[in-house]
Amino acid sequence: MTGVYSLLPEGRHGLLAPPGGGEDVDGYLAVGGYAPLVAPDRLLDRIAATGLRGRGGAGFPAAVKLRAVRDAPGPRVVVANGEEGEPGSVKDRWLLRHRPHVVLDGVRLAAAMTGAERGFVYLSDDRAEQAVRQALAESAPEVRIDVVRTQHTYVAGEETAVVRAVNGGPALPTAKPPRPFESGVGGAPTLVANVETLARVAVMYSRPDEADSVAGAHLVTLSGAGAAGAALAEVPAGTHLKVLADLCGHGTATAVVLGGMFGGLYGEGWTDLPLDHDGLKEAGGALGCGALHFLHPEDCPVGVAAEATAYLAAQSARQCGVCVSGTGALAATLTAAAHGEAGHDSVDKLRRWSQQLPGRGACGLLDAAARIVGSLLAHFPDRIDAHRRSDCPACAGAAPEDGRRFTVPVP
Repeated sequence: MTGVYSLLPEGRHGLLAPPGGGEDVDGYLAVGGYAPLVAPDRLLDRIAATGLRGRGGAGFPAAVKLRAVRDAPGPRVVVANGEEGEPGSVKDRWLLRHRPHVVLDGVRLAAAMTGAERGFVYLSDDRAEQAVRQALAESAPEVRIDVVRTQHTYVAGEETAVVRAVNGGPALPTAKPPRPFESGVGGAPTLVANVETLARVAVMYSRPDEADSVAGAHLVTLSGAGAAGAALAEVPAGTHLKVLADLCGHGTATAVVLGGMFGGLYGEGWTDLPLDHDGLKEAGGALGCGALHFLHPEDCPVGVAAEATAYLAAQSARQCGVCVSGTGALAATLTAAAHGEAGHDSVDKLRRWSQQLPGRGACGLLDAAARIVGSLLAHFPDRIDAHRRSDCPACAGAAPEDGRRFTVPVP
């Protein structure tokens, strides 16, 4: 099935049900939005108590980031990061298009908790920009909020790239330290928070009795090849991936690409994996941005990994030599393997690179490419050699390098 679905228990308030099917300021006010600012420190304590994690990919505790900016010398800045680098994720654009007020409410609450005097919404989507500007025209947040438009790339949503772009530069990562909470927009301590994270903060403020369930739910983008559909769903943490595959017609899948391209491939046993950061980490994967791409029996994991690494190599910011050479080597070797042209030492080289490259780039792109390769070797150890012995029908044509397989339209 294609569409938008909620698997939250009945009566729970999520992010996928705007008032009356759409969200204007009157509808948002009617459900408790833009409530008067009272004791922002109490809200910060609530966020810490629920264990809310950022929804941008890394899953860093939201309260820790908020407190780091609050405790830094002012003035301070808040940036709502709505730039989705992963082609398989649509949740942030959907929120900005359909629920701009809940995101803006989250910005003003984050500003109140950190003492920020300025806010920004950072995005690249036309319809999202229109919706946010309309919402700003309808409302009058206590903090000034501006919209910053960027070009859509894989690395444009990395937090230092966000700061660099808001400062007027290219949307490319910078060396760390300093981190944005130390020196960000205009040199001020800056909170860069994913728009879903901020939207959850807003719902937790208006629905304090549901704070735990709001913090534990996730927006996930579900997709796969073939006739089955893609879907955006809001689900409780711990939901098994098989439930999500069945939801969008991919119940016969034999493997899954986790977390966009950041979480790697997972084969046998994927149906029992729980949707949460800790559970996937224990299994050797990662939740990332919450995008899941399901593979069917006719899909070749070597070809999928080759396309993913080729896409990442093409999306490299080309600022780190190790990233340019590393992603290029991974992509070229996997593409050769997919076409049955792998050398006798290809597997050994891929294994070595997948272990040595993580952590050596300025952003997570190189890590994502290495994880894709490492997980392919872990879950499908014999498939590269099998390509040398016989032609693979799924890999007969050249794998496209533009991420087309993983790209999902916004519902």
